[in-house]
Amino acid sequence: MSFSGPARLRVDGRFLALGDKRLFLKCVTFGPFPSDAELDPAIEFPRIAACGFNAIRVYTGATQALLDCAQENGLVVLVGIPWEWGRDFLAEPRLRAEGELRLLNFLRAHGPHPALGALIVANEIPSGLVRWMGPSRVRNALEEIIDLCREEAADLPICYANYPSTEYLEPRNADFSAFNVYLEDRESQARYLPRLQNIAGDRPILITEFGLDTIRNHEDAQAALLKGHLEESLAAGLAGTTFFAWSDRWASRGIQMAEWAFGLTRYDRSEKPVMEALRESLPTISTAPASLTLNTVPRISVVICTHNGAANLEACLNACSILEYPDFEVLVVDDGSTDQTPEVATHFPEVRYLKQQHGGLSSARNFGAAQASGDLIAYTDDDCQPDVDWLFWIARSFDHPRVGAAGGPNLPPSPEGLQEAIVASATGAPSHVLSEDLRAEHLPGCNLVVRREALDSIGGFQPQFVTAGDDVDLCWRLLDQGWELAFAPAAFVWHRRRTSIARYLRQQGGYGRAEALLSEAHPGRFRDGGIHWKGSVYSGGPVSADTRSVIYFGSMGQAGYQGLAHHAVPRRLLHRHFNSPTSRGLLRLCDLLQPIVRAFARWRHGGPAPRFYRSPAPHPLQGGNATSTSEIAFLGSSETGRQQLLQSLRLNGWAPCGDTETWDLRASPFLLLTADEQHGREHTLVRARLKHPPVQRRKGIALLEEAARQVGLERY
Repeated sequence: MSFSGPARLRVDGRFLALGDKRLFLKCVTFGPFPSDAELDPAIEFPRIAACGFNAIRVYTGATQALLDCAQENGLVVLVGIPWEWGRDFLAEPRLRAEGELRLLNFLRAHGPHPALGALIVANEIPSGLVRWMGPSRVRNALEEIIDLCREEAADLPICYANYPSTEYLEPRNADFSAFNVYLEDRESQARYLPRLQNIAGDRPILITEFGLDTIRNHEDAQAALLKGHLEESLAAGLAGTTFFAWSDRWASRGIQMAEWAFGLTRYDRSEKPVMEALRESLPTISTAPASLTLNTVPRISVVICTHNGAANLEACLNACSILEYPDFEVLVVDDGSTDQTPEVATHFPEVRYLKQQHGGLSSARNFGAAQASGDLIAYTDDDCQPDVDWLFWIARSFDHPRVGAAGGPNLPPSPEGLQEAIVASATGAPSHVLSEDLRAEHLPGCNLVVRREALDSIGGFQPQFVTAGDDVDLCWRLLDQGWELAFAPAAFVWHRRRTSIARYLRQQGGYGRAEALLSEAHPGRFRDGGIHWKGSVYSGGPVSADTRSVIYFGSMGQAGYQGLAHHAVPRRLLHRHFNSPTSRGLLRLCDLLQPIVRAFARWRHGGPAPRFYRSPAPHPLQGGNATSTSEIAFLGSSETGRQQLLQSLRLNGWAPCGDTETWDLRASPFLLLTADEQHGREHTLVRARLKHPPVQRRKGIALLEEAARQVGLERY
């Protein structure tokens, strides 16, 4: 690979691209090294490129020389800038200010460099510290830092490197989701990587660290695991992955970490067995579809039903004309259009143009299926543009014979105006509903592919659904007949939603009318006047905590994998080019009107009447009768900290709080929360927050001080 011109790494739907060329990012971490044993990029980068990598990740910034060397070897650089994110930077604003200054200074010096691929603003803020500071407050701070950096480098992708212990911490304005993941068996990876796809929402997901220590594991085990991880990342539709690390020379604060050996090469620069395996596979990988094979290649009929959709149809058919799949056809079903639809459709000689009298959406979809020759019927709308690899990912979802239908996300393209931007972020957009990470309860009709056998078994679409609701009804009837609905996170279509608020509200009225029909056909699936989904609704935004979220922390915040126990529908942020007080006000107005318009239309057409009820009480994150809070800190050695303090208190009768509580221990009338901070390599700072009745402050603090003294912690 080589650079041609000022190509910049960019987001391309659920994937990444370099300029106009989509690519699977094959990355390896480089450094940090011991101060007395640094590796020379001029020597190592040619080795990295020859192995087949196309990117490196660095943690301590990048010099001009390093970036130039990367460019010479065709390597993209993902850059992290160190600052004190492992301390309570909300309580100490100086720490955050220093970090922001370092990030901005780097961008001012090197932001335009063509080898600079992305900026990582922070890496793995410790889960206990996030819990201490407050997840939504930390996420807000990360988003503010990203916005600040974006003002300096508008075209540079920016992200935060997250990890499974803070699944809920995704910044909503990051350009892609980045996760450091260490799983030591292939089966666990196959289960977890699709989870990350759904956490990311509309965005690409990039693994920013993955590796295996060869001190505790055999070097051959490392080779097998990393090769398997590469295959699983491709199969899951990820944007790329990063191996940790290039070398066993790895340091923290300039000191060699001798107890770990994650490198692909040893301390003496010799190669481990994994290098031979990677040299065989990495150079052949460009994108997942180019590297994976289909178990079967069913013929697919793409059916586009339209009624007076000429304005959007040409773009849709242009996208269909470049689909990468060996065996497919495209049919346009004209449902009695009176505009230029025939002229647009017949302009594409490879497209089969079919016309019927205006009978509604379900009728048109059944007509298209009857005329189609494919084993799979792929439905999309005239205002959609399927991704070039859409059919490839869809076909993979039908390997299991009980999969009756499959689909993927629908992503809004960059809005062309203010109102379109507002509608793209408003509630009520076509969304998939997932019961599991790869199993759906509902798939929107704009990205819905049905097995012909399954479609025939339920008698096709129900004709009473003229404009909407047909997809919901179809999915429910398939599930009732024992078919499965598969979700393919990489199989996306671009979906240009309503371009004005008025059209959006009319659409919501149509959805309400459809819900009236659905309630008659499926009364058991409605509750409190609306549809009762068993699964989670995904509306495009990343799964991220807010002030109302209930998070599974595990006992005393020690769960290895922490995520949202209950969450609201993830929302897309307003497009940053249209984010203003006016647009935010109009968005709030849409959010207010949408449920009213939909509920009224549902009731007016014979559906359940809207029910107004109190919002559920917030999750009880607080307990006892405490009304005041005190904070103290203790200083210990590098090996004495939070765990020792908690153990000491438990021996004195304190009990752990619940798995979803933001408190560690309770001993009536006290509640306690703690967090660790590393202060250099020699010391640990333990922060403690005590909730107590005002008159019991001294007693509570005395109990903490005594427990701390017993384990060798001193008041700070």
